Amino acid sequence: MLGLVLSAVLVAMACVKADRVRAWRHRVNPSAPELPDAAFGIARVLFLSMAGVGIFTSIQGFGVSDNASWSDQELAGAVREATEDLDGFTFQADGAGNPLSFTDYASLIDDKVLEYGGGDAPGHGVTVEPADGNTAADASFTVTADGAGNAFCTRLERTRSKKDDYTPPGIAGGEGTLTYSGYRLAASVRDGEC
Repeated sequence: MLGLVLSAVLVAMACVKADRVRAWRHRVNPSAPELPDAAFGIARVLFLSMAGVGIFTSIQGFGVSDNASWSDQELAGAVREATEDLDGFTFQADGAGNPLSFTDYASLIDDKVLEYGGGDAPGHGVTVEPADGNTAADASFTVTADGAGNAFCTRLERTRSKKDDYTPPGIAGGEGTLTYSGYRLAASVRDGEC
C-alpha cells in the first residue's frame, strides 16, 4: 500500500508546472541559476518511471500476500475436489494392514488438498486433525488451513476389494507367494468440524 501512495506522490510531483518550481526556488535561494526546460522534462520522465515501477512492485506484492494464505473459497474447492478424488481410491496394504502407497489417511488427505489448491493457494498450511475413535475401516478428519475461517469434516470408509489385490511375481519369474490385500475408499465431506 505504501508503494502505491509513494507512486501517487511521484505522479503529483511530475504534474507540477515549471514556473511554479522556478518561483519556489527563487524565494528559497534568489541567487540560484535558472533551470532549463530540459531539466524539467527529464525530471518528469524520471518521476513517472519511478511511479510505474512502484505501482508494478505494489501489484506484485499484493499477489505474493494472496499466495501466502488460504481463502475460504480456495479451501472449500480444494477439499471438495480432494474428496471426489478419494471417493473410489484403491490401494494395497501389507499383512499388518498398513497402506503401501501412503503413510496414513491424514497425510493422504493433506496431499490431495494441496494438490487441488489451485494457482493462488499456497503449497502449505493445511492441517488435517483425526477425530476421536477413528479406526482403519472408518475415520473422520477435520481439515483447516492457515488464513481460512472454514473447517470441513472429511470421512473415509475403507472396504476390502479382492479385485484390487496385488501379487508380485516370484523370484524365478513365476507366480509369487505373497499377496497384498486391496482396499477401496468411500469418501464424503461436510461443512464444520468432526
